[in-house]
Amino acid sequence: MIENWTKEFIIQRLLAITLLVALFVLCFKVVQFFIVPALWAAILAYVTFPIYEFFHEKVKLSPDFSAAIMTVSISLIIGVPLVIGVFILQQEALSLISNLVYRIKVGYLDVPDSFKDLPIIGQQIKDVLWRINKNPEGTLEAFRLWVQSHLYYGKVAFDVVFSGLAKLGMALMTLFFFYRDGTSLVRQIRQALRNIIGNRIDGYIDSVGTTTRAVVYGIGLTALAQALLAGIGYYFAGAPSPILLTIVTFIIALIPFGTPFVWGGVSVWLLSQGHTAEGIGLALWGVFVISWVDNLIRPIVISGATKIPFIIIFIGVLGGLTAFGFVGLFIGPVVLAIGLAVWREWISQHKNEIFAPQDVTLSDSNAIAPVHNPAQDTVSGSEST
Repeated sequence: MIENWTKEFIIQRLLAITLLVALFVLCFKVVQFFIVPALWAAILAYVTFPIYEFFHEKVKLSPDFSAAIMTVSISLIIGVPLVIGVFILQQEALSLISNLVYRIKVGYLDVPDSFKDLPIIGQQIKDVLWRINKNPEGTLEAFRLWVQSHLYYGKVAFDVVFSGLAKLGMALMTLFFFYRDGTSLVRQIRQALRNIIGNRIDGYIDSVGTTTRAVVYGIGLTALAQALLAGIGYYFAGAPSPILLTIVTFIIALIPFGTPFVWGGVSVWLLSQGHTAEGIGLALWGVFVISWVDNLIRPIVISGATKIPFIIIFIGVLGGLTAFGFVGLFIGPVVLAIGLAVWREWISQHKNEIFAPQDVTLSDSNAIAPVHNPAQDTVSGSEST
């Protein structure tokens, strides 16, 4: 066949490959902004697809109406806490800034004595407070100049927030089409991969599905349970803005072993304010109640469903977070699950070669001869005797 490759044929092939590569690069540039929202939408659609099937198959609603119900429901579940959190955060920030400006104006900016008594930096804190309280107007003017010189960072933060909201809206819009056309899309993807890899792709796709659902449920349920328990602790400990702290705890709890940084920080703040009993009580509640949820639910739900060691899931979560951002919390474990499935399949197919006893060796004449074992000679000699 190679001898039939003429110069014109080679040039035609190269041009076709070049055009395909250029088309792929252009398509990637077009959809680059929407990749992350589409991944979020795919994860949400896959995990909640049984609920969509209930509306479509059990209640006998049309695909469009069922997809619309699910999309609106997911939007409310995400949007309502987000709006409440932003509103509470805005109120708390305005209250904090107003209180800070008032204390500076009256020359009474202070911190708890526990901070002043800290080694090395305690005296520096006292000196800074003395200078601020000595010249309140100069301090406020310096603060205004600092804000004006750093307005660029405010614009960057606004761009990040706007980009995040745009991605969230795109994910919710894409979610509707994944519900409505998800079955057909998965069937096409499965057939395309089967054409490339073969029938073994079915096992890989099943592994991806099981891992995705287990990771989402494990991480989501763990974060929700920890946030609710932490919220109870914040309320009874008298922490400020317990609802906002509960929302922050839920977000941080999505990262394995991240929750102690939240309730631990609140405990330290309560102790610094002189609320010793409340701070110690919240710390004990966090150690013996909140943290045990992370130690029980996450391994049971994830490792129990996927038959994958929890350390691999843990590495996948943290590695995916650093590599792909927040969506990597779910992509990382799935990627490692696929790698583990390929490894197990390869070991299963070649186990006779890998674990076969090495009883024979090749002689110089390529004939198979038994390996000489001195122990057998000793035994044979004893028997003949």
